[in-house]
Amino acid sequence: MSVQFGKCNFDGKPVDPQDLDKVRPMLAPYGSDGEGYICKDNFGVLYRAFHTTKESRLEVQPYVSDPGFVLTWDGRLDDREELVGEMRTEISPESTDLEIVAAAYRRWGTSGFARLIGDWALSIWNPKDRLLLLAKDFVGTRHLYYTVEKNGVTWCSMLDPLVMFGHRPFRLEQEYIAGWITFFPAPHLTPYVGIHSVPPSCFVSFKGTQQTTVKYWDFDPAKQIRYQSDSEYEEHFRSVFRNAVRRRLRSDAPVVAELSGGMDSSTVVCTADKLLADGTAEAPRLSTVSYYDDSEPAWDERPHFLRIEKKRGRTGCHIDASNHELFPADERLFRATPGSGGHTSAAARKLAEYLREEGSHVVISGTGGDEIMGGVPTPIPELEDLLATVRFRGFAHRLKVWALHRRVPWFRLFSQTVNGFLPVNWTHAARRLHGVEWLNRGFADRNQVALQGYLERLQIFGPLPSFQENISALNVLQRQLGCQVLAQSPLYEKRYPYLDRCLTEFMFAIPREQLVRPGRRRSLMRRAMSGWVPAEILNRRRKAFVVRAYLDAIVSQRNRLMSVCDRMVSGSFDIVDAQKFRLAIERAPNDPNFPLVALLRTLNIEFWLRSICETGVFSKSDANTAEDDSASCRLLLSERSSLQHERSAS
Repeated sequence: MSVQFGKCNFDGKPVDPQDLDKVRPMLAPYGSDGEGYICKDNFGVLYRAFHTTKESRLEVQPYVSDPGFVLTWDGRLDDREELVGEMRTEISPESTDLEIVAAAYRRWGTSGFARLIGDWALSIWNPKDRLLLLAKDFVGTRHLYYTVEKNGVTWCSMLDPLVMFGHRPFRLEQEYIAGWITFFPAPHLTPYVGIHSVPPSCFVSFKGTQQTTVKYWDFDPAKQIRYQSDSEYEEHFRSVFRNAVRRRLRSDAPVVAELSGGMDSSTVVCTADKLLADGTAEAPRLSTVSYYDDSEPAWDERPHFLRIEKKRGRTGCHIDASNHELFPADERLFRATPGSGGHTSAAARKLAEYLREEGSHVVISGTGGDEIMGGVPTPIPELEDLLATVRFRGFAHRLKVWALHRRVPWFRLFSQTVNGFLPVNWTHAARRLHGVEWLNRGFADRNQVALQGYLERLQIFGPLPSFQENISALNVLQRQLGCQVLAQSPLYEKRYPYLDRCLTEFMFAIPREQLVRPGRRRSLMRRAMSGWVPAEILNRRRKAFVVRAYLDAIVSQRNRLMSVCDRMVSGSFDIVDAQKFRLAIERAPNDPNFPLVALLRTLNIEFWLRSICETGVFSKSDANTAEDDSASCRLLLSERSSLQHERSAS
């Protein structure tokens, strides 16, 4: 995952090379394989390379084409063979991903972005047309941020340079904070008003002072795949899933896969082993890393991932994840986002050590399996489809079947089905904040949309409701990926087979009843993977969410948490009511329905704000009591220094 930083001045004024030079130390740790640099006239770009494929090692970036445009590419192109076949007169099978992308832009312009399947982000400067383009892949696996000023635009793969060298204090983007606390913020947002992220499936164009955001690709709601038998769906699924995993195994170094013992990660590992065995995968070797927590009675994962290890005849890295520290290791460390902060936990250090031992630059994740594969066993999307297509007889039959299976009154399922079509403000779901009562009332009222997960009503006369539900689930994943941060120590690239574009297109085009059936969630995946994945894994119960360790941490660290409530920086930004937050901490260990994730994320927001309140990044006008807040931060820093001194002495 390479990184880039660029500047373009709209007024034609030359870019100052020092603006790029001062960013170099920030980018260098994220691009250990060399540097590329162009600074000419009103345009400048700095590129740091991190190679994960043999083709990327042949790339020279930034790339200057024959027509004169400058392209900087961070990505992995999955449909290389198809594009080479279409443009065989311009490129060859030996061409790098960068050369293929440049040829696609020469031939098709911005419409060629839709043909680029893979994980990627790019910038293109066309001096002839004085046009700058910033674009990202369909799901947003790579970051590309930008900020527009009066006379130009600055962009980067990382937020840090845009924040630290912004030459002005920023206002806090409260919608981002609201989204972070509950269902993740919209993918175009950052914590800073004035700094934006290129949205997934979009490109942002700048021509002079004119800025336009265009969605270059979207799912086709009219695309439907219908077969006569289950076996045909299963065969098609195996084909696209194998391809999704094969694409993520494209690496010239060993690959590490996360193996939790659940169905998602186990299926990825077993499929990868088949590909490596038949010689159709490029990676020289696949290793696994698994996490366990013996303190969690509902999270006994070790027997499950050990079964997969036994099947493959190789033991992976086992990491104890039982230590749940609620406080950051160093609150004084600058963090550009609430999710950043570097590798501080013992588990993260163990993973870093293992990646170095394996010589791995790629980690494969099972993220997205639940959302894409039908992991939530709800009949509602199927019933919504039947209702929307006026198949009342089929609707009545399936309503009865599901009601009997779930042992609930049929009227309850009927009500849940109809609610999806009602305006969101009419339904209880629209008002749910999952008990997050410690938020400031004004903050909650202003940011209800983000706090509720950007809910939208189903369109009766639009695409099938199940398709609309699929897009909604994918949007959550896009927002989640937008909050991920780049790994640094060591560098590695994370890849997601379940978010492969071809796989998601297939899953969104097949009937809902192929995914979820009474008593059988993930029906298609279980059927198709029978014989590939051990039956004990395919038929295991849904994994429980891990909560006990965090609740124990809240109890054991209660005094420190109470001291946090005494001077909450997030309170001065009108985000949290400190007194209500104190009461929530007291209630958490005794309430089985307590919104624990929201509480932990609120703590994360608080510590993040503390880490940057002394840097002058945020405008003090954002806080109600800016001077008192600054004084509180200085006192907090003094207290932390004293605490660290006491720890050192002990």
